[in-house]
Amino acid sequence: MVAASSLVKTLRTLRETVDMLREEAVPMVADLRRAVDHATAGLERVDDLLDTAEDISTTVDAASRLTYRALSPPLIRAASLAAGLGRFLRGLRGGTSGRGVGDPVVGAAAIQIRPERRRDGAA
Repeated sequence: MVAASSLVKTLRTLRETVDMLREEAVPMVADLRRAVDHATAGLERVDDLLDTAEDISTTVDAASRLTYRALSPPLIRAASLAAGLGRFLRGLRGGTSGRGVGDPVVGAAAIQIRPERRRDGAA
């Protein structure tokens, strides 16, 4: 009979411990679930922000390429025209034109300066 009484007492203590554990664990699990839901929502927002940033980056890249293709040929032509016009105006004013050996005027002058060769090969 003492053994049965001891067993009943142990079972009551065990039941009280399980009830106390349940009372503490259920709210903790609910808090944990809320924290996980909050973290999931935050990750979804970050994912949306990354998608938006990627879309913006793609759009800016395409606009940059389009702007380069649209503006670089006219700008190159304008720079070439300005350089040619500058050379022309310097030539009209009698300034240095920056002519080199490959220019036709210098090449013609070089031809006239050369000594004539005789047909027999002597200078």
